[in-house]
Amino acid sequence: MTSQSWFWPTVAVVVALPISLLILTEVHQWLLRRGSSYARPVLLLRNAVLPALGLLILVDQLNDADVEATWPRIAATVFGFLLILFALSGANAALFGRARAGSWRERLPSIFIDLGRLLVIVIGLGLLFSWVWGTNIGGLFAAVGVTSIVIGLAVQTAVGPVIAGLFLLFEQPFRIGDWLDTGSVKGRVLEVNWRSIHIDTGNGIQIVPNAALAGSSFTNLSRVAGPAFYSSATLTFCGDDRPGTVVRTLKAVADALPQKLPGMDVRVTALGAAEYKVSVPVASPADEGAARNLLLHRVWYAAWRAGLHLDEADGVIDDHRAEDLAVQSRRIAAALALDRETVDEMLVAGRRLIYSEGETVQAVGSVPEGIGFIAEGELALTVSNDNGEQLTVGHLDVGNYIGATALTRQPVLTGATALRDTTLIVIPRDTMAAVVQHNPQLARLLGDTIEHRRRAAEEWRTAATG
Repeated sequence: MTSQSWFWPTVAVVVALPISLLILTEVHQWLLRRGSSYARPVLLLRNAVLPALGLLILVDQLNDADVEATWPRIAATVFGFLLILFALSGANAALFGRARAGSWRERLPSIFIDLGRLLVIVIGLGLLFSWVWGTNIGGLFAAVGVTSIVIGLAVQTAVGPVIAGLFLLFEQPFRIGDWLDTGSVKGRVLEVNWRSIHIDTGNGIQIVPNAALAGSSFTNLSRVAGPAFYSSATLTFCGDDRPGTVVRTLKAVADALPQKLPGMDVRVTALGAAEYKVSVPVASPADEGAARNLLLHRVWYAAWRAGLHLDEADGVIDDHRAEDLAVQSRRIAAALALDRETVDEMLVAGRRLIYSEGETVQAVGSVPEGIGFIAEGELALTVSNDNGEQLTVGHLDVGNYIGATALTRQPVLTGATALRDTTLIVIPRDTMAAVVQHNPQLARLLGDTIEHRRRAAEEWRTAATG
């Protein structure tokens, strides 16, 4: 039996194939644990290529028979096709499995890879049929080449934009998640394929052909040369407004925006003719609109408080209505247990300040310049924990006041934030000091308020850290 031609090939298949499959199984598990890109080609080798090779060796023994056998050719064709797939899988793992970020391998669009695979498969199958079946494929390749040229010339107008779009994908000037501004559309890239780009504009998904972007200029808002993306706005003031005051006011408003990146500086640039450009560092273009809108909203209030003239407005708000002053006089008299005459004298020196929703009216650790009485709106009292987060410890509505430490010149332990548009009447420190000298009970009242808010701040801070 050992003298038969089929004996040793059969023994080799029966013995070597199981051992090879066991070894490849261990290798595959090891590659999986390492997260290697070669795990897939090894799996294909174990499950398909080697079994097909074993089958080919066994079926090939039919060639020694006296009859014509086509099964060996079929087996050889299957094995050859699987071998082509294995080669493609291995090449893909070697070239693209560990592609570095930014390299040409990482930027290569998938459609080019698919076209390359298709070309290799077609050539490989042509050679396979030529070697196994003896087919003359030279004429077929020539016919395909001539036909491709004819078809290309006929549809070059239609294919040209597609090719331009493919080269745009190859260059990859943007990725999924980037923000683009094409002039006609602005939004975030959701999907990129060989024909078009899907952009989320906030009001729907707009489909932009690749060829349209390839033939025009656009801005990738997510790729900036500096450390951050800046949300910018240009504001105009009156020529008589002092530039130093304008810059300080704009910086203060921009620094307090919730969208601003911590640890980075706001840019305020004078453009001439009383125009100023404010640039706020934000995390991404997604925050640009919200930061810009909130900046424009809050600047109006800050400009009015600073006596500036935004958009050359006169900046005058009627705050001397008799009936309004009478109401505020009664509220302050009730809150401080003072007579109306004393309060009216205080109001003469007082100043009305308006804050928008979300603005910081009193910062933790600041020293108040006067006592502010809430004439309209509502404030939230806040404290800071060890992480710098603001915790709300109470609310103050119309008739209450903040800044009780103005007389003692001590930093406040509780901050105050406007919960909606809020108007304060601020009585300066010197005016309040003169009133306290003639009203000892007011000094005790203010002292009790300071102590009450100090205990509340400490209790909340202890609870937050405990």
